[in-house]
Amino acid sequence: MIHTLSAHQLHQKFLGGELSAKDIVQAFLKRIDTYDNQIGAFLTVFHEKALTKAEELDRKLKNGEKLGKLAAIPIAIKDNIHIKGEFTTCASKFLTNYRAPFDATVIHLLEAEDAILIGKTNHDEFAMGSSTENSALQKTYNPWNLKCTPGGSSGGSAAAVAARFCPVALGSDTGGSIRQPSSFCGIVGYKPTYGRVSRFGLVAFGSSLDQIGPFTHDTQDTALIMEVLGQHCDRDSTSLPLPSDKIELNASLQGTKIGVPWQFLEKLSEEPKALFNSGIERLKELGAQIIDIDLSILEYANATYYIIATAEASTNLARFDGIRYGQRSQKAKTLDEVYDLSKEEGFGTEVKRRILLGTYVLSAGYQNAYYKKAQRVRRLMVERFTEVFQECDLVATPVSPGAAFEFGAKKDPLQMYLEDIYTIPINLAGLPAISVPNGFTKEKLPIGLQLIGPQKCDARVIAAADAFAKASGQSPQLPEIATQE
Repeated sequence: MIHTLSAHQLHQKFLGGELSAKDIVQAFLKRIDTYDNQIGAFLTVFHEKALTKAEELDRKLKNGEKLGKLAAIPIAIKDNIHIKGEFTTCASKFLTNYRAPFDATVIHLLEAEDAILIGKTNHDEFAMGSSTENSALQKTYNPWNLKCTPGGSSGGSAAAVAARFCPVALGSDTGGSIRQPSSFCGIVGYKPTYGRVSRFGLVAFGSSLDQIGPFTHDTQDTALIMEVLGQHCDRDSTSLPLPSDKIELNASLQGTKIGVPWQFLEKLSEEPKALFNSGIERLKELGAQIIDIDLSILEYANATYYIIATAEASTNLARFDGIRYGQRSQKAKTLDEVYDLSKEEGFGTEVKRRILLGTYVLSAGYQNAYYKKAQRVRRLMVERFTEVFQECDLVATPVSPGAAFEFGAKKDPLQMYLEDIYTIPINLAGLPAISVPNGFTKEKLPIGLQLIGPQKCDARVIAAADAFAKASGQSPQLPEIATQE
């Protein structure tokens, strides 16, 4: 079954002549056409483009031409990342007519290594949400339980990989939007160090927080994709001037010090706590030394994040005015009405909520009380993480307070915001972090473990996650839909 193979397995079978690129692409396109009406992962599928690229790769292999390290691997892209000539809707009514005029840097890097772009995935509008329920275009369902959300904001990418519509997908992570849906969908999700992957061509939500990263079947695929994406980019002023990492897997955790902020986990409910504890025991069996660390300052993380993120969102989304980008209201008769009505009709409820909050905290008389104070608290968090990583090599926490929840279960926005309590601090501090599968609840819903590293130590985090994932000695479990031909 082609669709159950990982990215590196598909690549090797292609190079060995066991599978043609066209066979691979046709298999995944057939699955998407057959089953995505149940999941709703994709907003756009590139049938012709993917098949044309596959035929090109088959010719290159036949002629003995050089092939990239991602040759014949189908990859889905979150629909807030630009692909030249394709729609970038950001899952918003505002941008349903907007075609990207250029490629994002990550798209250029993927195509340079012969990846096959297979489609663009659904997400919360402008990446604002934790369940993908805020998409203005369609609903995305969790492949493990169709009554549940896939998480968010990158829920479409996570669902696509979990349902085996593709072996790899890209998402963006502003406060947990890769790691939380990965946990909910039982796959691996990686948020790199801030600046390790170029943001050029990503539609900005919170510019000091956003980071592009991969969803994969396993940690070996994560390492493969990060070796491609982790490049310096001159077009992104926040891009780190570092060479690409060579990520060595099969590392030992013997003697590795892993910190756990037990005090910060006191409010975790019983079942998620038991699964987290079993994950910690597995790390101990691998030779890791577990130490207690103080990260009590993280109790202020959510408040800090929702001031900074909304302030940056209100600034970034000011450009969507009905003049330069996207849909213009047909009801408008004056310039002021163009601005007002276009935003009123184009933006969804959650986006409006965050723009209003961000505008408020940046307004005269409140900027010192909220925004500048939040920035000072953020600095204290960065300093505290720096101190903690002098005591330990990695930090382990849950990814989310629980497993996937049913649609409509988090009607109060504050309840939804608390879903990100364990992921938000990582974005505030610009750290690398990974969500790796860590068992199932009694309802047979997957749940993840989060491993966090110091800035620029991406290879260390991925190698540790690889050791953890392999410790079970079992193949990853698949949702029922992923086993169907």
